[in-house]
Amino acid sequence: MTTLDAKLDRLLGAKTGKALESALGLVTVGDLLRHYPRRYAERGELTAIAGLELGEHATVLAKVERVTKRTMKSRRGTIVEARITDGHRSLSCTFFNQAWRERELIPGKRGMFAGKVTAFREQLQLSHPEYQLFDSEATDVGAAAEEFAAALLPVYPSAQGLPSWSIARCVSQVLDVWDGTDDPLPTELRERLGMSSLEDALRKIHRPQNFGEVAAAQDRLKWDEALAVQLILAQRRSAIEERPAPACARRDDGVRAAFDERMPFELTRGQQEIGEQIATDLGSEHPMNRLVQGEVGSGKTIVALRAMLQVVDAGRQAAMLAPTEVLAAQHARSLRELLGELAMAGELGGAENATRVTLLTGSLSTAQRRQAMLEAASGEAGIVVGTHALIQDKVSFADLGLVVVDEQHRFGVEQRDALRARGGEETAPHVLVMTATPIPRTVAMTVYGDLETSALRELPQGRSPISTSVVPVSEKPAWLDRAWARIHEEVAAGHQVYVVCPRIGDDEEPSGKGKKSKKKSTVDDGDGEEPPPDDDGGEQRRPPVAVIDVAEQLAAGPLSGLRLGILHGRLAPDDKDAVMRSFAAGELDVLVATTVIEVGVNVPNATVMVIMDADRFGVSQLHQLRGRVGRGSAPGLCLLVTEAMGGTTTRERLDAVASTTDGFELARLDLELRREGDILGAAQSGRKSGLKMLSLLRDEDVIAQAREEAERVVAADPELREHTGLARMVAEVVDEERAEYLEKS
Repeated sequence: MTTLDAKLDRLLGAKTGKALESALGLVTVGDLLRHYPRRYAERGELTAIAGLELGEHATVLAKVERVTKRTMKSRRGTIVEARITDGHRSLSCTFFNQAWRERELIPGKRGMFAGKVTAFREQLQLSHPEYQLFDSEATDVGAAAEEFAAALLPVYPSAQGLPSWSIARCVSQVLDVWDGTDDPLPTELRERLGMSSLEDALRKIHRPQNFGEVAAAQDRLKWDEALAVQLILAQRRSAIEERPAPACARRDDGVRAAFDERMPFELTRGQQEIGEQIATDLGSEHPMNRLVQGEVGSGKTIVALRAMLQVVDAGRQAAMLAPTEVLAAQHARSLRELLGELAMAGELGGAENATRVTLLTGSLSTAQRRQAMLEAASGEAGIVVGTHALIQDKVSFADLGLVVVDEQHRFGVEQRDALRARGGEETAPHVLVMTATPIPRTVAMTVYGDLETSALRELPQGRSPISTSVVPVSEKPAWLDRAWARIHEEVAAGHQVYVVCPRIGDDEEPSGKGKKSKKKSTVDDGDGEEPPPDDDGGEQRRPPVAVIDVAEQLAAGPLSGLRLGILHGRLAPDDKDAVMRSFAAGELDVLVATTVIEVGVNVPNATVMVIMDADRFGVSQLHQLRGRVGRGSAPGLCLLVTEAMGGTTTRERLDAVASTTDGFELARLDLELRREGDILGAAQSGRKSGLKMLSLLRDEDVIAQAREEAERVVAADPELREHTGLARMVAEVVDEERAEYLEKS
C-alpha cells in the first residue's frame, strides 16, 4: 500500500530518489505531494522575465526570439546563443560546443526553459539551461512530458539538474499509485467549513483542470497549515496558564513612583496606555507575555524601565536581554542616567529606595564577571542587563520576576526560552518583548501567537525627516562618486557619517564554508561578446564588501583627509566602547561599521548613512539602520548602494525602503516580497519553514478563523487525545523540529 510515508526511492528508483533528496530534501510521498507548484502557466501566456533574481534557479515559459551561432576566436569550438522573450524583456541562453541546438531552437517556438539566472554585461541570462519545447498547436507535445498536454502547467520550485518538468513527471508517477490518506479534519468541521477532503486537495493541487480546482485545493491546504500552527500555539498558551507568575503589584511609595516624579518629560499617550496594560499584567499571577512594537525612538525603553521598576518595588528582579554588547552597554548607561541616584543603591548619594543596575556580558574580566554574577544571585542588583551571557547555566537570580527581551528578531527562540527558565521551578517570570521592527497582525498571530501585542505608533518627538535614495552603481557609477562628495560636504558642515558594510573582512569566512569565495572575472575573447564557459555560464555573485577593506579604500581614496573609525563585533569591548565614545564626542567624522550599530546607538550629530551592498540586508534591517541618522536638528540622508539591476525583486525591495519611512507600511511590503513561509522561524531558528501554502499577508482571515477554532478545540482537549486526526495533522504539517520551535516561542 502506497501511503504518505512511502519512500520515493522505492517508487521512482534509487537514482531519482537520490536526486530529489539531495536537491530538494524530498524523501517520502508526503514530502513530494507537499512540494506544491509555485504557480501555474497557461500555454498562451509567457512568464514575466522582469521579476527574475540573480542566483535563482528559475523555470520560465517563453518564446524563442532569435538564435545565433559563431566560432570562438581564442578557444576552439562554437557558441550558440538563443534569445528568449516574454514579449517585453529578453533572456540569453548560451550553449558552448553544442551546434545542434541551433536546429532545435527555432524562432517562434515556445517552451519551458530552466536554469540558474546569471548576468553578463548587465544582461540577464540562463546558465546552461534545460528546456522542453512545445509544438505551436499545443495538442501534441512530442518529446515533451505527457503532463504538458494539460491546460494548466504546474511550475515547481526546482533546482540545478532537476527542472520543473522532471518534478512534474515524478509527481504524476506517484499520484498514479498513491492509495490516498485518511482525512485528519473531523467530518463535522470539514462540512461546516465547506472544505474538500485532504486527498482530493493533494491530487488537484498537482493535476487541476482549471483555476477553480486550484483555489479549492489551496483553501484546504492553507487551512491545514493555519490550524496546525494555531493548535500548537493554543496548547502553548494553555500550558503557560498552568504555571503562575510572581505577582508584582504597583506601589505609590516605591522607586517607580520616585522615577515618575523626576522624569524630565511627559509620557506620550501610547506610553501611558501601554504602561497601564503592563502594570495590570504584572500585578497578576497570570504570566504576562506581551510584545511591544514601535518605531525607533518611540519610547519603548521608558516603558520597559517603568515595568522593571514595578517589579523591583515588589522585591524581585528584572533581567534585560540585548542582542549585542554595544547595545547592552548602551542600555545599562541609559538606565543609570535616567535613574540617577535611584540606581545608586549602597553608594554615596544614592536615594533611600534606590536599586542597582548591573551589566553582565561575556567579555567582562573575571573579577567584573564574578562581581556581576554575585549581584544577580544575591538580589543586590534589581536590574541586570546583558547579552547571551545571561542565559548561561552559571548565572542565577535571587528572585527573577520579569524578563525584558529587546529586539526579539535578533534572538533564537531557544535563547528566549532559556532566560525564561531562570524564574525558578514553581513560577514563570513575566515576559516583555520589545521590537522596533513593526510586525503585521498575521505575523503576530502566527509567530508571536502566545503574546499579547501593543504598538507605540506615535512619531518620535524632535526627530528630523530622513530621505532615502538608491545608488545603482551598475547603471550609474557616477552616483557613488557623488555620494562620497556629499559626505565631504556634511563633514564640512560639522556633521558625521556612518558607512555600513555587510561583513567584517580580514580572515572572516563570509560563506561559513571555509575559504573565502573569490569573484570570477569575465574575460573578453577578442570580440568583447563572449562570457567564459565556466561552471555557471556567467559571472558569479561576489562576496559582500567588508568593513576592513572599505575603510582602507575610503581612507586612501574618496574620503582621504577625514577622520575614519571602524566598529565591528570582533573588536574587544573596551575598543568598541572607545570608538563609540569618540564618534559620539565628534572626534571621528566617519564610522565604518557592521550592523553592530543597528540598534541602540544614538549620535544626534550623525546625518548621513551610506549602506554598501544594501541588497544584502532585509527591509526591516535597512529601516532600523537608517534610524541612526536624523536624530538631531538636521535632516538625515540614507544612501542604499547596490549592484542590483532595475526590474528585479531586489531593486523593488530597495525602492520600497526608499519610498517610505513608515515602519508599519514597510513591514507589510517586506512580507509581500518574501517567499511564502520564510517568516515562520527560518530566520530565527535556521530551520526549514513548515509553511508552504499559507500566506501571512493574504490569508489573515484564514489565520484568525483557525485561531478561534484551535482555541475551542484545545480548551476542551488540551493534548488532542480525542482528536487523533488533528494531532496527526499537526505532526504532518508542522514537523517535530517545527513543533519544538513553536512550543518554545
